[in-house]
Amino acid sequence: MRRRVVVAEPAQHHIREVDRWWRRNRLAAPNLFAQELAAAFETISTHPGVGRRCAHPTQRGVRRTLLRACRYHVYFVATDDEVVVLAVWNAVRGSGPPLARLL
Repeated sequence: MRRRVVVAEPAQHHIREVDRWWRRNRLAAPNLFAQELAAAFETISTHPGVGRRCAHPTQRGVRRTLLRACRYHVYFVATDDEVVVLAVWNAVRGSGPPLARLL
């Protein structure tokens, strides 16, 4: 069953910022981030159990999947009908996004 992918407002902002940075600074592969993100959305829409579970004090089911070449995590929560993307966060930052503020 394919679920609809909904991108929360904070994640929309993250995506715009990362995409803008990627296109300016990764001239050898300016579309790589957008391509990997699109592939991740396709995967989580059909297989929402992929990735790793993320501990959250109030929200169950938060998961993340890695965009391997770009080294960004996509944080999301799946329901019966949709997958909500909460954040897109650099995997090498040392800490994850402030999920409590995003939910």
